Amino acid sequence: MMKRIKNAVCGAVAAGLFAGSMAQPVMAANVDGPPVFWKFSVWGKSRALTAGPEHLAARLAEETGGKFQLKIFYGDQLSKAKENLDGMRVNAFEAAIVCNFYHPAKTPALMVMSLPFLPIKDFDTSIAVRDALYQHPVTVSDLEKWNAISYASTHLPQYEFMGTGEPPKTLADWNGLRVRAGGGVGLAMEKLGAVRQSMPATEVYTALQRGIADAVSFPFTYAHGAYKLQEVASWFTGNLKPGTADCPIVLNKTSYESLPDQYKDLLASLKPEVDEVYREVYGKADERYLPIFQEALTEVTYDPATRQEFQNVAGEPIWRQWVSDNQENFNAQGVLDTILNAGNGS
Repeated sequence: MMKRIKNAVCGAVAAGLFAGSMAQPVMAANVDGPPVFWKFSVWGKSRALTAGPEHLAARLAEETGGKFQLKIFYGDQLSKAKENLDGMRVNAFEAAIVCNFYHPAKTPALMVMSLPFLPIKDFDTSIAVRDALYQHPVTVSDLEKWNAISYASTHLPQYEFMGTGEPPKTLADWNGLRVRAGGGVGLAMEKLGAVRQSMPATEVYTALQRGIADAVSFPFTYAHGAYKLQEVASWFTGNLKPGTADCPIVLNKTSYESLPDQYKDLLASLKPEVDEVYREVYGKADERYLPIFQEALTEVTYDPATRQEFQNVAGEPIWRQWVSDNQENFNAQGVLDTILNAGNGS
C-alpha cells in the first residue's frame, strides 16, 4: 500500500495527475454501489495541501470501478476559501478543505490548534492530536452547525522561522526582532518581546531582502522553499516548533449520511491512506529543501531545557488566556486538555 500511496502522491504533486475531470479508465470494482458524483471545493492550484483529496479521488474511483467520482474544483471555482463552510450549509458541494484561521468565529474550538508550543513533536503525534480533536463533542458540534463533518487533516507542518542578522539562540535574542507571524505564533513572539508584523505571504521575500522584517514564519520546510526565502535569509530555526494551524478535509453531512454503508466504510478505510499521503508529501519537501537550507544558512537549534522555557514563557500563558476567553461559550479547557493528552501520549 505504501508504494501505491507514494506513487499517487508523486503524480499528484509533480504533475497534477488528478486535476481536472478525474476521468478514470474502466476498471473492476472492489466495492459495488450506485453512481455518486461529489464536488470538492478548494482554493489555489494543485499543491501539497491538496495531495490528500487528490489521492482520495483516485482511490474512490479505483475501488468502485468509477462509480464514486470525487471531482476537485481548484481556484475558488465553487467558493472562496473563507466561505467553504457556508457552501456546506447550503449543500453547494459535498466536500472541501477549510482552515480555522480563515473563520475563527465559525469554528472556535478548532482554533485551539493555532495555540503556540503545543506538544506536537512529529507526524504520528499530529495524527493522534488531530484525530482526538475532531472527535471531541465541541468540535463535532461546531462543524454540524455548518452541515459539515470532519474527515481527515491536511496536517500542516509545524512553523519555523527564517531570518536575517544575528541568529536568536536564546529567548532574550528575540526581544525587539520584527517578525512576520500570525495567530498564536505571533502572540508567542510578542511575549518574547518581538514586534509582530502582518503581511501577505507573497511579500515576505521582499520584506527580508529589504530589511523590513527580521524573521518570518511559515510551515516548515515546504513553504519556505516554495517562496525561496533561503535566497535572502541567513539563518533558520530547525526545532523551535512554535505552532501550527489546522485545515481539515470536511464532508457535507447531508451528502455523507445519504451514502450507502459500503461507501461510508470505503471512506473510513481510505482515511489512513490520506494521512500517509501527507506524511509522504511533506517528507519529500524536507528531503528536497532541508539540505539546501543547511548548506546555505545557519541552523538554530534549541536544547530541551530552552524549548521548555519557550513553552513556559510564550506558550502556557496564551493557552490559559484562550481558555479564559472561550470557557463561557464552550468547554475550552476540555478541548485544550484533549490536545495536551493526545500530544503527550496519555
